[in-house]
Amino acid sequence: MMSDQKTKPTTNDAGIPVSSDEHSLTIGPDGPIMLHDHYLIEQMAQFNRERIPERQPHAKGGGGFGHFQVTHDVSSYTKAAVFQPGTKTDVLMRFSTVAGERGSPDTWRDPRGFSVKFYTSQGNYDMVGNNTPVFFIRDPMKFQHFIRSQKRRADTNLRDHDMQWDFWSLSPESAHQVTWLMGDRGIPKTWRHMNGYSSHTYMWVNAKDEKFWVKYHFKTDQGIECLTQEEADTLAGQDADYHTRDLYDALKRGEHPSWTLHMQIMPFEDAETYRFNPFDLTKVWPHSDYPLIPVGKLTLDRNPTDYHTEIEQAAFEPNSLVPGIGVSPDKMLLGRIFAYADAHRARLGVNYKQIPVNRPKSPVNSYSKDGAMRMDNVTDPVYAPNSKGGPAADPTLNPPVDTWSTSGDMVRKAYTLHAEDDDFGQAGTLVREVMDDAARERLVSNVVGHLSDGVEEPVLSRSLDYWRKIDQNIGDRIAQGLKQS
Repeated sequence: MMSDQKTKPTTNDAGIPVSSDEHSLTIGPDGPIMLHDHYLIEQMAQFNRERIPERQPHAKGGGGFGHFQVTHDVSSYTKAAVFQPGTKTDVLMRFSTVAGERGSPDTWRDPRGFSVKFYTSQGNYDMVGNNTPVFFIRDPMKFQHFIRSQKRRADTNLRDHDMQWDFWSLSPESAHQVTWLMGDRGIPKTWRHMNGYSSHTYMWVNAKDEKFWVKYHFKTDQGIECLTQEEADTLAGQDADYHTRDLYDALKRGEHPSWTLHMQIMPFEDAETYRFNPFDLTKVWPHSDYPLIPVGKLTLDRNPTDYHTEIEQAAFEPNSLVPGIGVSPDKMLLGRIFAYADAHRARLGVNYKQIPVNRPKSPVNSYSKDGAMRMDNVTDPVYAPNSKGGPAADPTLNPPVDTWSTSGDMVRKAYTLHAEDDDFGQAGTLVREVMDDAARERLVSNVVGHLSDGVEEPVLSRSLDYWRKIDQNIGDRIAQGLKQS
């Protein structure tokens, strides 16, 4: 029911009114996030410490070890050693659900995490992705709120469809990802039978310092296979660890899953005028505009020896970037640059990179010292600059070329809209042009199942309007299904 009470203003934890619940402070609508956005920092830092010791999102998961072999020459796009012709690099992969706790079923309808740690000759490179090419939101200010809406209520301690759809229906930018989630790929059959995507846009820089915007697509060589809602519900009761067990058993019997890495590569100058904002995490780049370019093959061939030390304590972070790879103006990515590393410090301790599974296989010459669970001895000098023989930065090894220029006022605003930007357009295209009739029928059934399970007014009416904006026919069919349920 609607409340007649005046809405209370949001404050920070010190009781100070905040300027926005949705937008981070950036230089202009398309520029980088400001470090002095203290409310954003408070939101992310507090959120990272809500759950101890399991991960906050992505708590339930598994993984394995293997290697990545470059099979095609992409050196004209990046100088990163890991992607040079013929290079073979050891990797660690972790798969996960997002919303569930460590004991939750593997087969809940949920995006899947798809994270890869490359132990490169230039240090560890982490790609922290999902099995979907888009995400629910485009600004990190909303991330904490999104995750809480998918987890448990404060009063019942139960997951709740009403609060999920309350958030989604008030966040139109979620439409593309929600359509993915409610469709056939919302529940993969196994981790081996799903793709992995960077989702974010990154920058590649070649040896000539030429810049490109890129997206990663790890295409499963096993083929895409998915579970129906009924199959997933049955498995959730029969074997809550179905996906974990499947991967372990496949590796144990020598059935090594693999993924072929393809890249979408956009010339640097195209970004300003491209028909969609290329840094908006809720959008894809149509393959007709930027076709997939093959790079190499990622193969898993070894199970962990100790799940706790090698998977549970594994730490992936998008700020772990090697020379030749940089970030983009994607606000979600810029927020994650801070949040992921901070989450590891809260969960594992400040020296988490000294845990064996997180150690780089390249030399470490760092000035970090002390802190809980420090493993490596520190030797003098412990400061820089110094004249005592300590390490010194060499700008030639990693020059600051993975950058872009920006200017403007500090604002809390959404991205500048490009020619074809809107929240529902790509979701509608997915429904009408990618799905077939049977897939659309299953989509309607999945959404009706959600909305008929505890979603109340006004959230229900708002959710129907949300689907009609995606596709009028689909929205009407969902409404009809609710009447019959």
